[in-house]
Amino acid sequence: MDIGKTAVPDRSATSPGTPDTGYRPSDHERERQRYRRSRKRRHTWVSALCTLLGLVAVGAAAVASPGWERVDSLFLDGAELRSAFPDLLRGFWLNVQMFLVAEVLILVLGLLIALVRVTRAPGLQPLRLAATVYVDVFRGVPTLLLVFLVGFGLPALQLQGTPSEPWLLGVIALTLSYTAYVAEVFRAGLNSVHPAQRNAARALGLNERQTLRHVVLPQAVRNVLPPLLNDFIALQKDTALVAVLGPLEALRAAQIKADYDFNYTPYLGAALLFIAVTIPLTRFADRLQRRAAQRTWAGAGR
Repeated sequence: MDIGKTAVPDRSATSPGTPDTGYRPSDHERERQRYRRSRKRRHTWVSALCTLLGLVAVGAAAVASPGWERVDSLFLDGAELRSAFPDLLRGFWLNVQMFLVAEVLILVLGLLIALVRVTRAPGLQPLRLAATVYVDVFRGVPTLLLVFLVGFGLPALQLQGTPSEPWLLGVIALTLSYTAYVAEVFRAGLNSVHPAQRNAARALGLNERQTLRHVVLPQAVRNVLPPLLNDFIALQKDTALVAVLGPLEALRAAQIKADYDFNYTPYLGAALLFIAVTIPLTRFADRLQRRAAQRTWAGAGR
């Protein structure tokens, strides 16, 4: 290797008004960079070609199957999809509304339960015990079963002020279920903050509440943002479980249309609507996970 060509400043290439960084890549480094770029392009093309060939193979196998004509008529009827799509879209808007309401409630309640579980105040021991029991119980009950219990059991109590709207009962059931999961995510985030952060904040004169608000919570939320998004992606899909209570959300609208026309294409339309929301959220969660991993590696390298 020619040592004289490695990362030497090129004063002549710097204009008078331009700051000199003092680094210029050597010929060998530029060659390595070109090789990496060409290899990345080659890998991208190979991956795209293999994916395309795989899709073509799967499609050819499906079309060549003996029951393809029946599947095509029952699940891929374009006219049926166009006629059902307005009802599916109106129903899916109800899914989105249930998701947004439940998400706000879950974030607030999950954070409160996590704070109760991580506190060490002796007077809050009953609350810690109640929070632990809540998390253990509602994480152990299947969400669909919880929708049945809340949707049919709560109105049966005939208590004053009990909601009767099926979609609202479904939101309550989803909130009870997902709050238990999100509380554990928040608790993991709170425990991931190093105790030295608290000690440094207290040394600077912050009280316990200020330390929690300005030092611990921002770091904890940033650490658990990707798993939180994954939980809310699952929540968006599970809003379809509320269909068992009868509200005209996307799955229920598809079921009514399919039962009327004896064609299952509306189910495919409802699935496409959910995919249109969940895939962008999934890619966003993956991006946040990559950024978190990069920050971790960057911090470890210093």
